[in-house]
Amino acid sequence: MISLFISALSLVACVTACDKGSGGDDGQNGNADLATRNLERAMEIADAAASAYLSDNFGLYKEYNPYTEQVTDSGEENAYEGSTAFEAVADILYALHLQKESGNSALYDQHFERYTKLLDQLYYGLSFHKGSFNLTSYTKTQQQWTVYGVPRASSPGTNNVSGTLNVYDDQMWLIRDFLIAYKATGDEKYLEEAEYLAEYCIDGYDCHIDKNGEEYGGITWGPGYMSKHSCSNGPFISSLVWLSDIYKGTGEKTTRYYIDPSDKKTRKTEEMDKSEYFLHYAKGVYKYQHDHLLNSEGVYEDNMNTPVPDYIVYETVDGKEYRGHNDLTTCNTPPYSYNSGAILSGAVDLYLATKDSQYLTDLTDLTDASFRYFAKLGETVDGLYTYDFTGNNTMFNAVLLRGYIDAYPVYNGAALPVDSFQQLLDHAYDNYAYKGFLPNSLYLGWANINENRKVKGKDQFTYAAEYALLAQYCIENN
Repeated sequence: MISLFISALSLVACVTACDKGSGGDDGQNGNADLATRNLERAMEIADAAASAYLSDNFGLYKEYNPYTEQVTDSGEENAYEGSTAFEAVADILYALHLQKESGNSALYDQHFERYTKLLDQLYYGLSFHKGSFNLTSYTKTQQQWTVYGVPRASSPGTNNVSGTLNVYDDQMWLIRDFLIAYKATGDEKYLEEAEYLAEYCIDGYDCHIDKNGEEYGGITWGPGYMSKHSCSNGPFISSLVWLSDIYKGTGEKTTRYYIDPSDKKTRKTEEMDKSEYFLHYAKGVYKYQHDHLLNSEGVYEDNMNTPVPDYIVYETVDGKEYRGHNDLTTCNTPPYSYNSGAILSGAVDLYLATKDSQYLTDLTDLTDASFRYFAKLGETVDGLYTYDFTGNNTMFNAVLLRGYIDAYPVYNGAALPVDSFQQLLDHAYDNYAYKGFLPNSLYLGWANINENRKVKGKDQFTYAAEYALLAQYCIENN
């Protein structure tokens, strides 16, 4: 294992978590105090997790018991789960950066350099998921891509990433995290990697033409799949808007590949302003998910499936083979919190970029509907909202929290949802934190038997990321 230096309730709908600091002072001083406390807790949890779960090659072990101080499952996590470590450290770095920008550099001066080093080490660890393969897509034939596969290989860059062994959503989560790392550190390698992976995901956008002369839109779960998922569309929107903003006014150009609407088969290209190019796809991806996956309760279903025919189709045009279009007929999968959280962030970023009032209406409705659907007041502990934390729901809920934090500056109805997470994390930390670890049940704490004291690395890093996000929220909303 990697040895690292370890750093040392009632909810009111109209009051945000940051309106009072731990000492009870109102206003800006309370915000600053709580931001610092949240950031210190994020670092404490991240440091404990890094010490316990990181392998020699910076993979993420699955399970650890802090009471016995033993790794209880040394299997290394897949890309999505494993990326939680990179995400947490990137979020901590960005919070440190924001705090310094706000005039308080104490934590930045003490911790930024070591977390930058850890981020680079985790970036190296992610390279064990990388590999290259040739892909026939909607507009390109047998183009080679180097991407992140689901499993982890024994050496960097050697992974088998063909077929169903890579998925677009894994790339999308990493694109987001790389862009946050770029914002925090200014390191160009993270921007370059994010933009390359963004082009790969755009290559998976279904640009076939429907009966109305419009693109079908949407991105399948992966190049080896036919279903189109909320998780392979929603997480991409914010990153596309961020890339658009990065290149706004630079005059840089790029090439868009598409299918000619007039004959619905000829592959064509056009030169576009790079900023407009990324914004074009942000709008298209958002439209697909909003039109197809929003249910009657106002939250997002997991995926569109039951393709017709039930295998990937290809077509030959001008002697070249391309991927064809599969009709998807059914949307009957249960909603997960990240399905709504990711597109909520996307709606906020699109509203800020375009000032289109429809996005504001959408994000307002989604904030209210998702909180009503996923949070249940007093169901487990009086005064606390209960969220489902089974399976991967800890990670999913962090995406929902991020969406609420993003929404708050344009819709203050997001204050209570954000506060519900602050209160829950504080309840768990104040009552149950043990050597920097939080229990499986944030509500009820550690069980009396060792079996239930085995906690997962992906969850611990997620708690660290959530505390870092809450620190950012306090800093940005003085």
